[in-house]
Amino acid sequence: MDILFNQKKINNIKIKNAIVMPPMCMYKSDEDSHLKDFHFTHYNARAIGGVGLIIVEATAVEKRGRISNNDLGLYDDSQIEGHKILNNQIHKYGTKTAIQLAHAGRKSVCTNSTPIAPSTIKFSDDEGYKTPKEMTSEDIKEVKNLFVNAAIRAKNAGYDMIELHAAHGYLLCEFLSPITNQRLDEYGGTLQKRCKLVLEIASEIIEATNLPLIVRISADEWEENGWEIKQSIHLCKELEKIGVSAIHVSAGGNIHKPSLTPNIEPLYQVNYAKQIKESIKIPVIAVGLITTAQEAEMLLNNDYCDFVAFGRELLRNPNLPSHIAHEFNIDGVIDKSYLRAFL
Repeated sequence: MDILFNQKKINNIKIKNAIVMPPMCMYKSDEDSHLKDFHFTHYNARAIGGVGLIIVEATAVEKRGRISNNDLGLYDDSQIEGHKILNNQIHKYGTKTAIQLAHAGRKSVCTNSTPIAPSTIKFSDDEGYKTPKEMTSEDIKEVKNLFVNAAIRAKNAGYDMIELHAAHGYLLCEFLSPITNQRLDEYGGTLQKRCKLVLEIASEIIEATNLPLIVRISADEWEENGWEIKQSIHLCKELEKIGVSAIHVSAGGNIHKPSLTPNIEPLYQVNYAKQIKESIKIPVIAVGLITTAQEAEMLLNNDYCDFVAFGRELLRNPNLPSHIAHEFNIDGVIDKSYLRAFL
């Protein structure tokens, strides 16, 4: 099990092990989009538990870009201080941090705002979704600036890395898909044009911050004639060329009821990660119902990925790395204040 606890790197950032806490929306903020007491307890518990890299949940780059009224944001300078405090706390336990910068696009259900999207295609008639406004060229320029400005705030708040959210049917994912992007301009049509906005934002964030950038993608949207793994491989190769430091591979989320949904079972997404890892040289993070140390070890030993993201399992057990270390006699993982619990 040593392979799970070997020191790893994303770009120039050393990470003490291959265990990642992926971004998981908690919906615990309010209209000000600031971190609350819950967030400090939530993330610090996983740092104490031994996680190598914590990626803070989807954090909106503008108010109308929130998924819900309870999302975090980094669209205002007043929001920096809370993140700075959080980073200082997490770093004391040797854990590295990233933040997922996001725009909900057509999947925003915020009150008192109209969502924006590449095309006027509603996500669903259920659950309060609205028909989005099709973005103009000026809207696209503004969104690029919003992402870059949020990334600069993230750097000022002390994050080690940034993750760009281009998965799960949110705005950037909507631009990638031939189903949700029906534009006729330079940002729609061909695969190259549909990838253009993600590549531009990624490039501008790297230039503005000089921080390692992770990009999270949905490798397949599980719909006939939709976004799929071959297109994802193309995108990942282009992201690698412009200096992106790692790819975080998820799937689904862009189509309300996709017709090709796979069986949702342990490791159901990891083959996407393996195909992408075989196509690029930068690190790959695998995610998707990975729940045991044995599963993680298999993925790392068989070159499915470089890092393993435990989502639901870390919600159930914030001390998961410590439990794994105890089970397999790995020294130096368990916080000294908790050692007596494992005697």
